Amino acid sequence: MKNRINSICRAFLITCLVFGAATQSALGESRLADQVIVKKSERKLYLMSEGEVLRAIDIALGRVPEGQKTQEGDFRTPEGDYMLTRRRVHSDYFMAIQISYPNKKDISHAASMGVPPGNYIMIHGQPDVPKNSPSYYLNNDWTDGCIAVSNADMVDIWQLTVANTPITILP
Repeated sequence: MKNRINSICRAFLITCLVFGAATQSALGESRLADQVIVKKSERKLYLMSEGEVLRAIDIALGRVPEGQKTQEGDFRTPEGDYMLTRRRVHSDYFMAIQISYPNKKDISHAASMGVPPGNYIMIHGQPDVPKNSPSYYLNNDWTDGCIAVSNADMVDIWQLTVANTPITILP
C-alpha cells in the first residue's frame, strides 16, 4: 500500500513539475539550461544558459571521487562530455535523470582493459529509504558513481533541463 501511495505521489509531483515548467516557459518567466557543467573538484553542478549561470548546486559524487570512471564498480563519477537522456520517476532515489555514460571513448577504454565500463550514471536526489543520517548525505561523497543533489535541487534540475541537454563533467 505504501509503495502505491508513493507511486501516486511521485506521478502527481511530476505532472505538477511538467505543467509548471511548461507554464513558466510559455510566460517567459524562466529560461531552460542549454548546458550543464559539473566541476567535481568544486562539488558543484552549474545549470547554464547562453554562457550564464542560472543555478549553482552543491553535489555529492561517487565514493571514489578523484579520477575518471574506468569500469563498473569502481565508485567513480565519469568525466567527459555526455547528454542528459531518460528521466526516471521510479527509482530508489528522489527523481533521476540518466547521463549518457558510457560514450564510445569510455567503451573503448574499458574494452582495452578487458573490463565492463559500467552504466546507469544518473543525477538524482536523496535515497527514498536512507541508510544514514541526513547530514551524511550532505557532507560525504556517497554514490556508486552518480551525481547526487538535494531533493529541492533535483526539482530545479528537472524543471530547467530537457532531454539531450549536454552535460560536461570536469575533474
